[in-house]
Amino acid sequence: MASPPYILLVEDDERLARLVSSFLEGQGFRVRTVANGPDALAALQDEPPDCLVLDILLPGMDGIEVCRRARAIYSGWILMLTALDEDIHEVVALDTGADDYITKPVRPQVLLSRLKALFRRASRDTRKPTQDTRWIASAGLRIDGVLRTVSLAESPVHLTDAEFDLLWLLASRAPDVLSRDDLLSALRGIEHDGLDRSIDMRISKLRRKLGDEQPPHRIIKTVRGRGYFCTPE
Repeated sequence: MASPPYILLVEDDERLARLVSSFLEGQGFRVRTVANGPDALAALQDEPPDCLVLDILLPGMDGIEVCRRARAIYSGWILMLTALDEDIHEVVALDTGADDYITKPVRPQVLLSRLKALFRRASRDTRKPTQDTRWIASAGLRIDGVLRTVSLAESPVHLTDAEFDLLWLLASRAPDVLSRDDLLSALRGIEHDGLDRSIDMRISKLRRKLGDEQPPHRIIKTVRGRGYFCTPE
C-alpha cells in the first residue's frame, strides 16, 4: 500500500496551521507543521516532503529566504502562500524557485486542487518517458527525461522540478507553439486569466540558466500573441 503524500507546512499562524493541517489530513495527506524558517530547513533535511507549503510572511527569516535556501538542499515541489494583492511576492517567489503559489486567505479547496495538480505532474507520462523518447536534443541542449537531467555543451544545467517540466514539455512538443493556456493547464492545472505571469517568468529564468537571455533566442522562442516553442534539433 502506497504511503500518503507528505506535506511540510510552514505557517506561523497557529490557527491557520491547525485548520490547513486538519483539512489536508482529512483528504489523505500526512502533514507536519513548523512555524519558522530554521525549523523548516531542519525538517527538510530530516525528512524531505513530497511538497513544501511555505508562507512568505514568516518571523525572522521570511519565506523567500527559506525558499532560496531550501533549493540548495531540496528539489521537490514548493507551493508558496502569498499575501493578497502583493504581486511582487508572486514574482519573487517564482524567481526564487517556487513551483506554484496561491494567495491568502487560503481557501482549502483551492489549496487541495493546486496540490493535486502538482502531484499529477509528478505522475504524468511526460515525466516518465519511454526509452524511445528518453533523450531530446535541441540547439546543443540534451535532456534526459528519465533521469531528469539537462546538459548544455556537455555542462550540467541545474533546474527545479517545475523548470524541468516546462522545458521537457516545450522540447517534447517541438516545433509546436504552446500558448500560455496550454502551458498553465498542463503544468498547474489552471486556465490563464490574462494576468498570470508565472509562465513568462519561468521562461525568463529558464533562458537565463540556458545562457539564452538575449534575442534572437536559440532554444526557447517567442511567437508574439501565440506563445512559446522550443527549436527542433
